[in-house]
Amino acid sequence: MNPNFGLAPFLILAQGIIALILLIEVYRRFSGGRRIAAWSAVVGFELVLGVTYLTTFTNRYGVPGGSGIRSRLAVAAIVYLLTSACVLVVYLVVWPFRKHMNGATDPSRRRALSLAGNALLCSPVAAISYGSLIQRTDFEVREIDLPTPGLPAALDGLRLLQISDIHLSPFLSEKELAHVIDATLGLHPHLAFITGDLISSARDPLEACIRQLARIKADAGVFGCMGNHERFAGAENTTSRMGARLGMRFLRSQAAALRFGDSVLNVAGVDYESFSHRNHYLRGAERLVAPGAFNLLLSHNPDVFPFAARQGYDLVLAGHTHGGQVNIEILGQSLNPARFFTPYVYGLYRQGRSVEYVTRGVGTIGVPMRLGAPPEIALLRLRKT
Repeated sequence: MNPNFGLAPFLILAQGIIALILLIEVYRRFSGGRRIAAWSAVVGFELVLGVTYLTTFTNRYGVPGGSGIRSRLAVAAIVYLLTSACVLVVYLVVWPFRKHMNGATDPSRRRALSLAGNALLCSPVAAISYGSLIQRTDFEVREIDLPTPGLPAALDGLRLLQISDIHLSPFLSEKELAHVIDATLGLHPHLAFITGDLISSARDPLEACIRQLARIKADAGVFGCMGNHERFAGAENTTSRMGARLGMRFLRSQAAALRFGDSVLNVAGVDYESFSHRNHYLRGAERLVAPGAFNLLLSHNPDVFPFAARQGYDLVLAGHTHGGQVNIEILGQSLNPARFFTPYVYGLYRQGRSVEYVTRGVGTIGVPMRLGAPPEIALLRLRKT
């Protein structure tokens, strides 16, 4: 999915309003040659901005994931559009109160109202700066109990480490990924899972990413599945080979039966399945279900959950959504771009006796920021209900 697509109408409309305001202000303030020059500057800037932004829709990644001037300009355009749109929304909210502020007879009250208005106008800039510079790399270990119907007693308390959506790229360095891996070293999981999107584009350092992931320690091994960016980068086979050399097994329509005491945990994995295939998700994956075992499916795309539940999978681990990446809570409701695409955005979901956990993942895509959806390393404990 292109993460900018859901925001595009809002960003384009906002920028159109801003351009109109600027053109009107130029008309009011200038005349003659200066007016024409200023109008030309505004129109030129908007054209360059528009072309730069549109480049994020012309590559298969939907985002500027690689290195170089083009990708960095695209990111700058997205950040500017998002910031200016948010400032415009705040301005339109504050604007009706300007007459009241200007008409206030008490100078101290007028000053206070003016400062409050300016602070509100600055708040989107502060929030986006916080999301880009601080929360984007505020990696946290989140420990979650997964109450699971029908869980065999031997699997009760089993610890599963899940890391997803790393996107090692110019916007997540190997050093930052090393901090993530360091945070896992004291967790002592029984199993570790990598649920796709190790990189963002073919130009990103896949080998470095796998080298860091190979540092993960888990008693019964490290398994993974492919994300959409491995497919877009044409790196699925390379990822599988590199991982195997370093002790990680990427399951591609494959399953591995693991015995714990007198119980079997059957771990199956599938490659990324796109939304365009939604009418026949997991075709053939029913063959990977092991009768009598506890069946766990690794799928980058969380939308497959209803199909997995019908096929008999007890637990699905997924990523892909980044928890929305930019998530705003209003009146108890979460507003984020991922909700344009899926109801499975973040956390625990149930259907019958089946459970799915969707992690927020580690990296970013599109806009190099996180807000209200901090990156996470998930440590899941299976619990018998």
